[in-house]
Amino acid sequence: MAACALGAALTACAAAPEAQHAARPAPSAPAAPSRAPTLAPGPAGLTPVFKNGPRTHGRTVALTFDADMTADQGPRAAAGERFDNPRLIAALRTLKVPATVFMTGRWAEEYPTQARSIGRDPLFEVANHSYSHYAFTGDCYGLPTVSQDRMRADVEHAYAAFRKAGVPDARPYFRFPGGCYDREALRALTPAGVTAVQWDVVSGDAFATDADAVARQVLDGVRPGSVVVMHCTRSAAPTTERAVRTIVPELRAKGYRFVKVSELIAAGGGRR
Repeated sequence: MAACALGAALTACAAAPEAQHAARPAPSAPAAPSRAPTLAPGPAGLTPVFKNGPRTHGRTVALTFDADMTADQGPRAAAGERFDNPRLIAALRTLKVPATVFMTGRWAEEYPTQARSIGRDPLFEVANHSYSHYAFTGDCYGLPTVSQDRMRADVEHAYAAFRKAGVPDARPYFRFPGGCYDREALRALTPAGVTAVQWDVVSGDAFATDADAVARQVLDGVRPGSVVVMHCTRSAAPTTERAVRTIVPELRAKGYRFVKVSELIAAGGGRR
């Protein structure tokens, strides 16, 4: 699958096949106290993986945004680098576009007011992109790695950061950093009770300088039930807001309705 990596220096989001390049459960409260629909466990009880919704239930599409910040990027933020994108969130509100924001715990710590605002806005839902944005496999676009016995704890640390920031109901959905996972990672997260959410449309917004090209890539790739991966990170994806302002009216003109990931999962038979 195509990739939209943010690279070794920054956080990444990239598509990866299931066979690509995982936990002793940590004692803690349930990771995601939400009644959002989830998928049943996969083969051998592994964490289920969701990539797109039904193709035959009408023209729906979910825009998803990775709010990336790795655990070691605090000094860069302190020096003025912006890992948020408030203008993007404002654009989604103006356009009345529901969206799912996959947030790292470190991002929520850096921008708690924004995390709380997004999490309390019914237009959006917050989902988990790990605490550290370290990779859950050994070879994932140069990202540092989480040891297998710390994977579940990293996910639960993110949920704790969301609660501390005031996000009231983070969804039980998890996006692997870099999109990289394997069977061991899926096995490690089984006790957390999350559904792993990938995508079927890569926007290519990471480090892009041409908003029109990003928009065209999305418009060419969307099908009914698609999950589009984009970024909510100003320094690493500076054209995303402009691309969204093109994508939204064009897809609406084609009869598409924007939904959150939870609605696609429910349409695909997700359980509550």
